Amino acid sequence: MRSIDLNCDMGESFGRWALGADEEVMKHITSANVACGWHAGDPMVMDRTVSLAKRHGVGVGAHPGYPDLMGFGRRRLECAPAELRNYVLYQIGALDAFCKAHGVSMTHVKPHGKLYLDSFDHEDQAAAIAEAVVSYDPNLLYVAFAGAKGRLMTKVAHDAGLKVVYEAFPDRAYTPDGNLLSRSLPGAVLHDHQEATERAVRLAKDSKMVAIDGTVIDLEAQTLCVHGDTPIALKLVQSIRSALESAGIQVAPMSTVAAG
Repeated sequence: MRSIDLNCDMGESFGRWALGADEEVMKHITSANVACGWHAGDPMVMDRTVSLAKRHGVGVGAHPGYPDLMGFGRRRLECAPAELRNYVLYQIGALDAFCKAHGVSMTHVKPHGKLYLDSFDHEDQAAAIAEAVVSYDPNLLYVAFAGAKGRLMTKVAHDAGLKVVYEAFPDRAYTPDGNLLSRSLPGAVLHDHQEATERAVRLAKDSKMVAIDGTVIDLEAQTLCVHGDTPIALKLVQSIRSALESAGIQVAPMSTVAAG
């Protein structure tokens, strides 16, 4: 049976500001990418999110981003490679402290937002991120963008000795060259859960994605991401998981899929 992981970016509330329906969404996913307090999240939120993931048997990964709470980590910050390495290392270690407190083994690292996108085109930044992961724990899985635009970050991760898990986004629009359509443009995020569900099933079964102009792109993905900060996140993960299982596809944690 073919298997795929269903991941979600979570733990993005901060102080008295609440974002996402983590308690409900967590019941339907297999891996959680937990914000580490720099683009979103705080120690109380991190603690609750790891505890929630443990309760539902969901794999926990660090979701480090730029130090940009005001911009939610979606703005590029100029950082020297050594700075960026330590920023990422700091965030991984912070989340792992909560994992250890709850008796949970961290499984993966997935860069967030603009940090993730910058690693597509900037080798020094991609290398700094990979070096941070390797220096902390070379056995951690590294989540990288599936398709042509993810080649650089994938190569750098492989060169560093990391095992890569390839990711696709059923709730995001793609350009014909296999990149994500900028969030500044209309239609970048899908709000029709049925359309996103159909895309998820096609990705899992056929490794295909339809771009905004109708071009069919090859995307070999092992994990599918749903963004936890979208209003339809709960409906989306419920719909996608149900449809995948109905199609005979096993939904399993990232560590299981990567080992297969």
